Amino acid sequence: MPKARILLFLGTWVAVLPFLGFPYAWEDTLFFFTGLVLVLLSYLLYKDAKVKEITKEKIFDNFKESTPINNEEN
Repeated sequence: MPKARILLFLGTWVAVLPFLGFPYAWEDTLFFFTGLVLVLLSYLLYKDAKVKEITKEKIFDNFKESTPINNEEN
């Protein structure tokens, strides 16, 4: 789960960034690049989830009896 940890770190970074005292130009730039990384990571997580969803093996418990249900003997 390194991608999830990175998302947690970036979320904390975004929450703390306004209080660190960076000049406004730097702060805007840092928010911009942090946002780009968040978008990239969320896309990668989405893509991984779709691949796992598609490759998930589907098992059905259906079966067919080998004898007819209405067993009429003469």
